[in-house]
Parts: sequence; C-alpha cells; structure tokens
Amino acid sequence: MTGQEMVFVPLGVVALGAALLVVTTRQMVHAALWLVVTLGSLAGCYLVLTAEFVAWVQVLIYVGAVVVLLLFGIMLTRAPIGRSADLDSGNRWVALAVAAATAAVLVTVVVRGFRAAYAPLKAGGGSAEQMGAGVFRTWVLPFEVLSVLLLAALIGAIVLSRADIGPGGSDRRDPAGIRAEEGRR
Repeated sequence: MTGQEMVFVPLGVVALGAALLVVTTRQMVHAALWLVVTLGSLAGCYLVLTAEFVAWVQVLIYVGAVVVLLLFGIMLTRAPIGRSADLDSGNRWVALAVAAATAAVLVTVVVRGFRAAYAPLKAGGGSAEQMGAGVFRTWVLPFEVLSVLLLAALIGAIVLSRADIGPGGSDRRDPAGIRAEEGRR
C-alpha cells in the first residue's frame, strides 16, 4: 500500500461516514455541519489525487458558498433547529430503498460507461494557470453577473422570509404587537 493510498482510504471513509450522518441526522444544522466534513474530506481526496485546483474549488464553492447559503437559509426561514417531527416520519425504509436503487443504477451506468475509457496523459496538456487565465479573462463578465444575481436572490429570500420587512409586515417599533393587543381590550 502506497503513501497516497494510506491517506486516500481514511479520507474516503470519513467522507462516507459523514455523508451517512448528513442524511440520517434529525437536526438540520447538524446535517449542514456534517456536509462540511463530507465536502472537506472530498477536497482532501482531490489533493491526494494531485488535483489541487479542483480541491480548492471544492473548498471555495461548496464548503464556502453552498453550505453557508444552506445555513443562512435555515436561519432566515426560521426552520426548526432542534429535533423536528417532520424528519421523524415513518418513511425511512422507503427512502433507504429508493436511495439504494438509485445508487445501484448510477454505479452501474458509470462503470459501464467508463469501462473502456482510457485517455493517455499528455505532457503539458493543461494547467491550472491556463484554466485560470481562461476563466478570468474570457468568462469574468458572466461570472460577475452571476454573483450579482445570487446576491439579489439572497436579498429577495431575506425579504420574503421575514414578516417584519416589506409591505405586509408589522410595525418595527412594536414587533410583538403590544399596541394591537392593548387596542383589543
């Protein structure tokens, strides 16, 4: 067993274990935090496979953006943070069967599709420097437009999820509705 394999196997085991905890935990915030562990260990696997650029993209995009967006969504929509009765439904076995069948189909398709695929590596065929130059020279404007669009979506989600912001909200100086309650008496 090589040194790469000695690092890769534990990272894979951690990724698998954390992924199972993501889908089996009954607390949403814990699921998001286990997702961070899963995605971080996958980034470690990419580093072991000498795909440094992909590893850092994994950390920046998925861990740094998607999980933070998920946590903001949980906080802004006031989703239940603790145990939830909605997550304790009796359909666990049906969900497990569907997940196992889906995984079996995906593994079968990938194995059959890439069984004979082999591409010899070319020296100097591409580098992170060439890819970065292409992304940040050619695609910089669409990238910035997308970031503004995501910011607008985040602000829209905040406005829609908060009852005290916007036209139908309550008075900001009286968020508990104390004056309305006194008027009814």
